[in-house]
Amino acid sequence: MGKEHPESLRNWRKKGAFRLELGGQLEGLDVAYETYGTLSNEHDNAVLVTHALAADSHVADVGDRPGWWDEVVGPGKAIDTDRFFVICPNLLGSCRGTTGPASLDPSTGTPYGPRFPHLTVGDWVTAHVDLLDALGIERLFAAAGGSIGGQQALELALRFPERVSHVAVVAAAARLSAQGLAFNACGRASIMNDPNFRDGDYYGHEPPVSGLSAARMMAHITYLSDEGMRDEFGRRRGNVEDVSGLGFAVGDFIAEQGRRFALHFDANSYLAITRAMDHYDASIWGDGDLVRACERLRARVLLLSFDSDWLYPPKDCRELALALLRAGKKVHYANIPSPHGHDSFLLGSPTMNSFIHTFLAG
Repeated sequence: MGKEHPESLRNWRKKGAFRLELGGQLEGLDVAYETYGTLSNEHDNAVLVTHALAADSHVADVGDRPGWWDEVVGPGKAIDTDRFFVICPNLLGSCRGTTGPASLDPSTGTPYGPRFPHLTVGDWVTAHVDLLDALGIERLFAAAGGSIGGQQALELALRFPERVSHVAVVAAAARLSAQGLAFNACGRASIMNDPNFRDGDYYGHEPPVSGLSAARMMAHITYLSDEGMRDEFGRRRGNVEDVSGLGFAVGDFIAEQGRRFALHFDANSYLAITRAMDHYDASIWGDGDLVRACERLRARVLLLSFDSDWLYPPKDCRELALALLRAGKKVHYANIPSPHGHDSFLLGSPTMNSFIHTFLAG
C-alpha cells in the first residue's frame, strides 16, 4: 500500500537478524530512503531528516511530486541541499517501502500482519544508524524532524551521542501527553473494532477502511487548532446528506481527510507506529529523570514549538529545553506564533525556516 514512489527512491537491504528492543528479531530488513545533494569527500555534511507518522522518504521535491517538507529542504532553503547531503529513510513498521506488517515474512511467505513484532522509537533509530553505516557516514552534521520525526532526532542524540553534532527537534517533546495517548487509544480501538480488521489478518480481504478512516479523523483534529478551525470553517454548514460530516463544513473536511488516508495507508502500520509513539519517553535514559537523560547528549540542540499546538504543546517542549539547560547543554528554544496547530511544522514559516537555517549555519 502507499503512494507511487519517485524514481529517486532507493532501497537498502540489511542481511541477517535485526534484533528489536522489546525482544524478537526480523530476519532481514528493507529500508526505503531518498538522498538529496552531494556527500562531501570527508563525509561531514550529512543531515538525517526523520518523518512523522504517515509520511515517507520523499522529503523534498525533485521534479516528480512535492515532498512533505518542501518548505524546509531544498536548494537554498533552511536545510540547504546545495550544502548538505540529506538522507530521509522511511521508518521501520511503515508501509512506504520499509519493512512493516504488510511485508512478507520470509519464514512463511505471507504478510506479517499481527505477528509483526512490537517496535520502539529506539528500533527506528537503530535502523537509521544501520543505514548510515551502510552509506559510510560515521557522524551526522545534523538530525532533524518534526513530531515523532523530532523524537527520532532526539533519540538518536541520546542513544548514539557520538553520531551527531546538531539536533533540530520541531513540534515534539520528551514524551506524549496523556491527552495524546487518549486520542491514539481511541484511534486504535476504531481500527480493531472494524469488522474487516480480522484480528489484523485482513490481507487478501477487504481492509478495515472504516476504522482506519475514523482513527485518522480523530488524529487530524489534534494536528489542527481551535483558532485555525474557527477561522477556516466556523459553524458553516456543509453537506447535510453526508452523515459523517453531520452537516458542518469542518466535519466534511475531517471526514474527507480520513477517507483519503485510509485508501493509502496500512492499518497494522498505523497500530505499530502509534504504539511506539505512545511508549516513547526520553527520560528512560536517566531512569525517569529527564535532566540526567539529557546529560548523555553531546550535540547542540534546537527546540521549536508552536503556540497553538496541543499535541506537543509548548509547555512540554519547554520542559525538555529546561532539562537540557540544567544538564549544561547548548540549547536554543523558541515558541513560534502560528494559527495552524501541530501542522505548523509541515506548513513551514519564515520564522521556523530562519531558526533552522541559523542553527545549522552556526
